[in-house]
Amino acid sequence: MTSTEPADDRTPVDEELVEAALAVVRQYARGDNHTVAAAGRNADGRIVTALNAYHFTGGPCAELVLIGAAAGQGAYELTTVVAVADRERGVIPPCGRCRQALFDYFPEVRIIVGQGARQRSVPVRDLLPETYVWSDHQTD
Repeated sequence: MTSTEPADDRTPVDEELVEAALAVVRQYARGDNHTVAAAGRNADGRIVTALNAYHFTGGPCAELVLIGAAAGQGAYELTTVVAVADRERGVIPPCGRCRQALFDYFPEVRIIVGQGARQRSVPVRDLLPETYVWSDHQTD
């Protein structure tokens, strides 16, 4: 590594988590309303899964549904999250809104991104340069 290259903050990809999301999208994705699944690993090792709920009014992405599903199961410490698309499109990165929401709820969460040999796990903060920190602007 040369001095001009950024430090590599990658960790091994959680293949079990990717497979859990793929299983959900393969089994339950139907039509245009449900096209993306997400899976998250909680600090205690549990895996929580979710499916998006597309609606013309802007229904929630799978990652946003995952945040609610995790809370509903008492999983308040997600450490890794991945989203996968239907029709065998594989791992997809979170949209901007989901990146911000994941950061706000789990500032240390890692996100699995990339395809095939390029898959990697990166801190959500790396996906949000010049991050807006919502909690910094809240009154006590």
